Amino acid sequence: MRAVQFSEYGPAGVVHVAEVEEPHAGPGTIRIAVRASGLSTGETSIRSGKMRDVVPVTFPYRTGFDAAGVVDEVGDGVTGVRVGEEVFGMTATTARGANADHAVLVAWAPKPAVWSWEEAGGAAGSVETATRVLDRLAVGAGHTVLVQGAAGGVGTVAVQFAVARGATVIGTAGEHNHDFLRSLGCEPTTYGAGLVERVRALASGGVDAVFDCAGGALPDLIAITGNPARVVTIAPDLTAAALGVHLSHGAPTGDTAAAVGAADPLAVHGLGIAVELAGQGRLRVPVAAAFPLTEVAAAHELSETRHSRGKIVLVN
Repeated sequence: MRAVQFSEYGPAGVVHVAEVEEPHAGPGTIRIAVRASGLSTGETSIRSGKMRDVVPVTFPYRTGFDAAGVVDEVGDGVTGVRVGEEVFGMTATTARGANADHAVLVAWAPKPAVWSWEEAGGAAGSVETATRVLDRLAVGAGHTVLVQGAAGGVGTVAVQFAVARGATVIGTAGEHNHDFLRSLGCEPTTYGAGLVERVRALASGGVDAVFDCAGGALPDLIAITGNPARVVTIAPDLTAAALGVHLSHGAPTGDTAAAVGAADPLAVHGLGIAVELAGQGRLRVPVAAAFPLTEVAAAHELSETRHSRGKIVLVN
């Protein structure tokens, strides 16, 4: 089958489609024929070598954490899902390989009917990341949260999840994305110099937590909350630890373990909430662009501009 991989650190051109052996569903997992899969901005940082001291890799490195498709194998011990059903979900953190013709999922949920394949293919990673970080920050009703980089693939989902929890959300983005953020229930502001003052003007009662999806502004984000422990970043900012900010990457084992042998895939942390919100019309998965699998290098180039609205996906 075809799969996306790279065998050395470097620019977007090192990532390519290769012929590899098909994976198969093992105990507690399912395999899908992939219709669409997500491109993570974090993986562009891994590919470039920026994250080599944080996320060591073994070459060749297979890319892709999230995908959507049709179930074609069900592993031992799995109930509640059958061959032929449409699902979206995640691969194991250590296995990856979702950018391929077939992928083995350890966490999954039924594909919402209101989502296209492209939306579903790029959803699970953003859902898991948003849930993981909002849980760590204990964001809930009555809180005010700032999402730095709110118009990106993770940011757009984080905004909607925080709103669904009853939080007031402020999001940073370029001015051309401000009306879009308002449509998600977010109060927008711009990046850059003066951010602390702009946010304080919007949040007279203060900001309880900051979810940093963009990087490059940690001192300002700490000043906004007054406490580095109230800031979590998913950006490849290696100054985070020195500043006391948690750098969150990858799915904790406990978050995906619920899918193994689960009688009801909706029990999987975060994904079930996404299905419910999508059915209520309260969760959109904006797709910035969809590229054929064979044009993965161009997709990486777009991702590295950090100016795309929503998730970049690859389609089979």
